[in-house]
Amino acid sequence: MHTVFLRGLAAATLLFAAFAPFAYAAPDNFVDVVKSTRNGVVHVMVTGTKTQVNRPFMDDEFFRRFFGNQGEERQYKFDGLGTGFIIDAKGYIITNNHVITNADKITVKTVDNKEFEATLVGRDSLTDLALLKIEPKGLRLTALKLGDSDRLEIGEWAVAIGSPQGLEWTVTAGIISAKGRNLGAGPYDSFIQTDASINQGNSGGPLINMNGEVIGVNTMIVANSQGLGFAVPSNVLKNLLPQLMDGRVRRGWLGITLQNIDNNLAKSFGLPDTEGALVADVIKGDPADTAGVKSGDVIKKVDGNDIIDSRALTQYVGGKKPGDTVRLSIVRDGKSITIGVKLGERKTGDSDTTAPAKSSDLLPIKVRDLSEQEKNRLDISGGALVTGITGSSAPEKAGLSAGDVIVWMNRADIKSAKQFQDAYMELKPGSSISLKIITNSGSRFIAFNKE
Repeated sequence: MHTVFLRGLAAATLLFAAFAPFAYAAPDNFVDVVKSTRNGVVHVMVTGTKTQVNRPFMDDEFFRRFFGNQGEERQYKFDGLGTGFIIDAKGYIITNNHVITNADKITVKTVDNKEFEATLVGRDSLTDLALLKIEPKGLRLTALKLGDSDRLEIGEWAVAIGSPQGLEWTVTAGIISAKGRNLGAGPYDSFIQTDASINQGNSGGPLINMNGEVIGVNTMIVANSQGLGFAVPSNVLKNLLPQLMDGRVRRGWLGITLQNIDNNLAKSFGLPDTEGALVADVIKGDPADTAGVKSGDVIKKVDGNDIIDSRALTQYVGGKKPGDTVRLSIVRDGKSITIGVKLGERKTGDSDTTAPAKSSDLLPIKVRDLSEQEKNRLDISGGALVTGITGSSAPEKAGLSAGDVIVWMNRADIKSAKQFQDAYMELKPGSSISLKIITNSGSRFIAFNKE
């Protein structure tokens, strides 16, 4: 009996010893981290004006089906809440672009309940970042330090501070769940995923490591889900900060349409693997075309850096400035060549804004904006290109397919992917949806009910 007991005790002791390093890795509490950073977090209050279309009789199925969602435009005032954090004691504050979109007035409240009117210094819709400025008027502000998000490890602890549902300076904690998440919100997606509790109102607040450094800007949640929060990496903010300070973000532009390489494409192009970015189209007169890049080229490296997929190339070029020259290592007809391209400037507008607060990731229809070349080819001014669709969903059964272009929804023109996503998410389940689409065989209409 005693021998068996002692053997069992020894085994348990060895088991505990094997896991001891992991046990000690968990902090007893987060008090020190919160004390060193809480004063650098601010509450952001916004008042603004939005335009809404008044649609009478829209509760009546007859009117919806035969007259569509017609109505008069009217403007209305709104109040919004978010979070921000101080990055410079002179009064510079980071928040999300979607927090201050359409704002007429931005008010910032510090942890000691002092309020300041803020001005917008710079914004970037494609990464959902905005830089504000307040005049401290002698108040000593606590600036938070930006950490190195590239050094993050999946599984390490993180703390989020913000104002979820207006509950100011709420602290939550969790781990880094994943890095480099692409949610289809924009061309520069590379989110940090965390299970630290994040809700509406946390937008623009800091995600903090155990050293008290900001390693992300909380920007997005997935509606109706728990443990799924997303943050813009701090290194993305670091790279953009000088341009935000100047009031304008300018990105490099090649002027090409890219796609990823699957096994079948790799085989047909005689490639040893699927790494790289395949040039689908080259926009005539743009930098890549002028430099000699051709459709069918496979870009394997840029400035000596390996290109894993098309997104990696887009993000690298977007991090360069207009006028910079990049060197593309290309495989063309089985031969390796190098082409230098002097970058142009990417044109962006508010229609490119990253999806805020609620994620389009849950929609059965995945869409993106059309390139200028795609719009010119179809002779349209805008639309939403369908990139994917959930199998056996109502829109698929109605005949919608990847590659179709949505140009009209319930009698309203669709100019961008975000406009379609927002309009779709506003509709209640069971609502009738009519779409005008452009397909390979021409234009047609389809209709279905929202599930």
